[in-house]
Amino acid sequence: MRLPAEWEPQSGIQLTWPHKDTDWYQLDRVLACYTEIACRIMRFEPLVIVARDADECKADLRRCASAAGLTLDLDAIHFYEAPLNDTWARDHGGIAVHGDAGEKYLYDFVFNGWGLKFGADKDNRITQEIFYQHAFNDDVMGVDMRPFVLEGGSIDCDGCGTLMATKQCLCSVNRNDYLSQEEIEGELKQAFGLKRVLWLDHGSIIGDDTDSHVDILARFCSPDTIAYTSCTDLDDDNFDELRAMEKQLKTFRTVDGKPYNLVPLPLPDPVFLDDYRLPASYANFLILNGGVLVPGTGSAKDAEAVEKLKAVFPDREVTAIDCTALLSGHGGLHCVTMNYPEGWIRQ
Repeated sequence: MRLPAEWEPQSGIQLTWPHKDTDWYQLDRVLACYTEIACRIMRFEPLVIVARDADECKADLRRCASAAGLTLDLDAIHFYEAPLNDTWARDHGGIAVHGDAGEKYLYDFVFNGWGLKFGADKDNRITQEIFYQHAFNDDVMGVDMRPFVLEGGSIDCDGCGTLMATKQCLCSVNRNDYLSQEEIEGELKQAFGLKRVLWLDHGSIIGDDTDSHVDILARFCSPDTIAYTSCTDLDDDNFDELRAMEKQLKTFRTVDGKPYNLVPLPLPDPVFLDDYRLPASYANFLILNGGVLVPGTGSAKDAEAVEKLKAVFPDREVTAIDCTALLSGHGGLHCVTMNYPEGWIRQ
């Protein structure tokens, strides 16, 4: 087995569409943000949208695109319908894995609402729902991974057998509490054909309710490069955890025994909902065929993060997109998307 890296060629990106019964604040702003994300994705590759009602979703897209002056070809989007609790595709979406002989396996892990914090009975069935609606090519085989609980945002892989994750998330009591850390690592290695797991002991961002998903903290950009959230403000409440994570990242080595090329991304300026600080992070970027979308907040630091990632992805167009609206749901750009490798999505 091999879990591909996100910078490998893709056949499409999945969005799961918000509606009035999902837990979004200021839904109109969120729908406008989703519409811009959809337009940006379609510049680079196909788009799949899962919605509770495809016609309702199309109406949202037309309205928001018109208001923003965006051009959107609805006929080019692949729509599928399924009941939804929420819309965090990274965490309820299927995870694509390659077999040694070219087999295509779509892993459907248990999604339990980030450790039983939120209702997830419908979202836990989305991958199965769209699989049986033939969203994927005929050579893609669905694999039921129950009872193992795993969210896509909790892992990051270099495509060469190294996976990075946080202990706080994967070893939390409301996910796989029947397994020890060593047993969880064994399950991951067997499922994904891994050589090793790099466990982060530290790293958290205030406002995050995922128990420290790695995709807001540290991301592989190549087999020897990791971009990570850095905090240089001693007075910031995130400083201690992020500095401890940085120190540990400096101890990590590639499979060849060399230090990683570490790329510190600035911690975005604080964003609040009333008095509650939200978990903004530039590490929650989305890699596309030929592009990288960086979740911005409208501050000057957006440009700094873009420049850092341009140096890491010199052959891709790197741009920021204002994802402040998504932070009201305690997530970001990578969190609301799921990528599938080349040859997976039915065209």
